[in-house]
Amino acid sequence: MAMGTSEAVLQIFSRAVPCLFGSDPCFSKSELMSPFESRVKSIKKRRSRCMLKCSCMTQIHTMTHQLHGNGGVLCGNTSIHRSQLQSCKCQSADSVSGIAEEAGNGTWFVDNAKKLNPINGVMDTPNVLEFQDVQELKPEMEGSISNGAVETARDTCAKVRVDSIEDEAWDLLRESMVYYCGSPIGTIAAKDPTSSNVLNYDQVFIRDFIPSGIAFLLKGEYDIVRNFILHTLQLQSWEKTMDCHSPGQGLMPASFKVRTVPLDGDDSATEEVLDPDFGEAAIGRVAPVDSGLWWIILLRAYGKSSGDLSVQERIDVQTGIKMILRLCLADGFDMFPTLLVTDGSCMIDRRMGIHGHPLEIQALFYSALLCAREMLAPEDGSADLIRALNNRLVALSFHIREYYWIDMKKLNEIYRYKTEEYSYDAVNKFNIYPDQISPWLVEWMPNKGGYLIGNLQPAHMDFRFFSLGNLWSIISSLATMDQSHAILDLVEAKWGDLVAEMPLKICYPALEGQEWQIITGSDPKNTPWSYHNGGSWPTLLWQLTVACIKMDRPQIAAKAIEIAERRIARDKWPEYYDTKKARFIGKQARLFQTWSIAGYLVAKLLLSDPNAAKILITEEDSALVNAFSCMISANPRRKRGRKSSTQTFIV
Repeated sequence: MAMGTSEAVLQIFSRAVPCLFGSDPCFSKSELMSPFESRVKSIKKRRSRCMLKCSCMTQIHTMTHQLHGNGGVLCGNTSIHRSQLQSCKCQSADSVSGIAEEAGNGTWFVDNAKKLNPINGVMDTPNVLEFQDVQELKPEMEGSISNGAVETARDTCAKVRVDSIEDEAWDLLRESMVYYCGSPIGTIAAKDPTSSNVLNYDQVFIRDFIPSGIAFLLKGEYDIVRNFILHTLQLQSWEKTMDCHSPGQGLMPASFKVRTVPLDGDDSATEEVLDPDFGEAAIGRVAPVDSGLWWIILLRAYGKSSGDLSVQERIDVQTGIKMILRLCLADGFDMFPTLLVTDGSCMIDRRMGIHGHPLEIQALFYSALLCAREMLAPEDGSADLIRALNNRLVALSFHIREYYWIDMKKLNEIYRYKTEEYSYDAVNKFNIYPDQISPWLVEWMPNKGGYLIGNLQPAHMDFRFFSLGNLWSIISSLATMDQSHAILDLVEAKWGDLVAEMPLKICYPALEGQEWQIITGSDPKNTPWSYHNGGSWPTLLWQLTVACIKMDRPQIAAKAIEIAERRIARDKWPEYYDTKKARFIGKQARLFQTWSIAGYLVAKLLLSDPNAAKILITEEDSALVNAFSCMISANPRRKRGRKSSTQTFIV
């Protein structure tokens, strides 16, 4: 009898009854007749979301539930009449796909869970029994079925739940798509129905679209990425001024918006135009230094993923690459090979004390240089530019590896630094004072592991751990292999601080007290352990996954993804989380944040196919390694001769 009961229970948890269009729960209390009926929660209703103002007419499916076996174990049989399903009338025909014909009585099996989404990009996924429901039922089932059956049922329900989260994420991602002249061109930053103040979250941000673009590439949907690349390239040449001053020509916009405006001379007709923001309207009026770097990285990923190299070979695209490089490689007053930027010029787009040479910008800069060198067409006009690019790669890699790296051994060296050294052979080249070492760092640094510090300037080292900079240093090979493994060792050693209840801290630790007041200007949004000041950002999952795959340690990313799956969908895909352990949804976080959704999807796709991560990873070549070795052994006095005149880069 126990065997029959076990088989019946397995039937329950190996299938789920779909609620495609019904407004009522799948199970009615009057239909349930089991000893633990009060413990079964009604499945949560999900409202269908239609981005294109769909007008849908639906009818409730008729269902019959029968009870089998001793003890009244539920076994659902569902009859779905296709004559009851009516089409979704949308403004865009591409937004609706027909429902595939299936044999049988409409019962949904777990193995076919991914096939159930009836309307691609419009309707939410079907509701299924949640994992916590199974946990509550488990004690009462243990008396009548074997432990093996319980484990099988639990594993099956967990799989169904994860599949449901992924399906929901894809629906939300496609709902966020923006169209220009009938073609997809990007995804908006967030589509939060609970927020009345949109600000610029309804725009397409360059940096925010990167995980969305990667997700579409991994799915084989190349058109939206191609359109994004080419249309943002056109915006690069737009005139950009603020208070009668114009930045460099190669600057890419931070974001853009599709607007519908009346045609000149004809008020009855309209046209769609792209309205870019280069920082003139941004909070703080900061130019987005990282936009052009991300654009180059995505361009390379598109070519590697789609096999379509015609885009990067176009004359206008080649010119765009050169304009970005010329802007980044321009001579200035700086003695360092790192890019000098102002505060708020990257993902951390508010005042957080990262002005100078922040690690995030340097890692993206290095990655973009490698990608550009790979894509630039070999021609006479590019020779000088490529030569300057190679020189910068060598100098930048040496500088970051040598001076940004910190572990317990290096920390002890800094602790014993002598100051005010005037010589070409000085050990303390940047005149760092040992008293800058904070007490938190002495206690926090593990014996095994290390990381690249956040910033380096004369007499200043920012010892905070910045996740994106360190992860992208691994991905781009800016960090050595040993350093890359040490960074992941530190992530594992400090899991409770960097991951906790939701991955991943954008930086650690947070600025607090007087330090927060002085550095952030008492920013009410960047309070301690919130937003950019120690907040936890789910979008960083995809960078963590790529870095772990490159170092052949995917189990770290898998563990982080499992933690995120416990609550990210239930919390409605927040922008960020607050508190030291990421227990609260951010106080000003937008819900249904697109790059939180896309970051999760990219992480899942890459874990299922690690080989696909190659479209983002750049490997260090032997020429750079040899040049790096030469720089370490070189005598600085030998380089004090007259410098040849600077050659102009012709674009």
